[in-house]
Amino acid sequence: MKIVLFILSCISLQSYATVIKAGRQQQNKSVSAAIALAHPGDTVLVDAGVYYEKNLIINKSIVLKGINRPVLDAEKKYENISVKADNVIIEGFVLQHTAVSSVTDYAAIKIYDSRNVSVINNIINDAFFGVYSQYGINCLIKNNTLTAYAKTEQSSGNGIHCWKSDSMQIIGNTITGHRDGIYFEFVTNSVIWRNQSFNNLRYGLHFMFSNDDAYINNIFQNNGAGVAVMFSKGVKMFNNFFKENWGDAAYGILLKEINDSYIEGNHFEKNTSAIYAEGANRIYVKRNVFKNNGWAFKIQASCSDVILEYNNFLGNTFDVGTNGSLVLNRFNNNYWDKYEGYDLNRDKIGDVPYRPVSMYSMIVERNPPAVILFHSLIVSLMDKSEKVIPSLTPENLKDEHPMMKPLLL
Repeated sequence: MKIVLFILSCISLQSYATVIKAGRQQQNKSVSAAIALAHPGDTVLVDAGVYYEKNLIINKSIVLKGINRPVLDAEKKYENISVKADNVIIEGFVLQHTAVSSVTDYAAIKIYDSRNVSVINNIINDAFFGVYSQYGINCLIKNNTLTAYAKTEQSSGNGIHCWKSDSMQIIGNTITGHRDGIYFEFVTNSVIWRNQSFNNLRYGLHFMFSNDDAYINNIFQNNGAGVAVMFSKGVKMFNNFFKENWGDAAYGILLKEINDSYIEGNHFEKNTSAIYAEGANRIYVKRNVFKNNGWAFKIQASCSDVILEYNNFLGNTFDVGTNGSLVLNRFNNNYWDKYEGYDLNRDKIGDVPYRPVSMYSMIVERNPPAVILFHSLIVSLMDKSEKVIPSLTPENLKDEHPMMKPLLL
């Protein structure tokens, strides 16, 4: 017979539990005691209250569900919940005050070498790491709110941290105040969808050695350095917003040593650099909006076979920047608001190529203090003369078929 375990709290902060088992009530003083009585397949219901638990360990396939938002408080000493079994569901809790350590990665919910674990609709407050998966497979982390308050990267962990995991689903979470909002390392075949990651100390999303993943319809805003996608391949980046990531070394996306990937339908607005690419190869950048950024696209000479087409460039200080004359990439059919060409045959495509790298941007790239000359007459004269007789700017970095009007994206 299936056992349903109910945990009821007192009005006071010191809670106790009542377990209903086959019609007979038994008193328990902790959530851990109720979990100990459960069998695989059972559901443990925890009613409202504050529970001070020394690291709940779930080592059997159960559902742990909070009713009316019970609070699990680790008192800055322990991990809140450790999952060491397959087919576990954790839903409806407030988890707070996880221990902080420079040696141990304590988390509000930590998944240890388990599959089919679901973490749904929880509030995680003041945790070191929020939800941490190591060797997790086919786990769902959905509709959680994670908030941290650390002032330095050393004293903060990541909101959602996945390491050596596969087929993860990170959906609809709101993450703020952590070191990195979402962190993937050696994670494959996974999706990051409809999350909001903002005001994190370092990256909204940090992606390392993770292949064949996708992140779609997320918002990354006002993070220390935006999003970093590094040493990965087969990454799909669709319909995300990258906004207000400002700073000396900030960007919407950093692409470093990334191959065979797609960046499509994204919106980059008010970033120091919308995209900074170094060692990027075979990247398709299509139908994105670059608006009011410092640099829209910084592409280093180490990049090759990057295709940039059907994008809108609107109100950026510099459209494209580079650090060399070697161009192994293709720019085509983009709209550039700085384009001053003409369209005599009225096919909506400019009749002369557009060179998005200005002489002034090349000078600023090599001598950053030169930015104080921005909007000066001498800069305008230099840029116009460079368009007539190119000398510093890469000869082959040009859009052969610039669009005359913004694309409807």
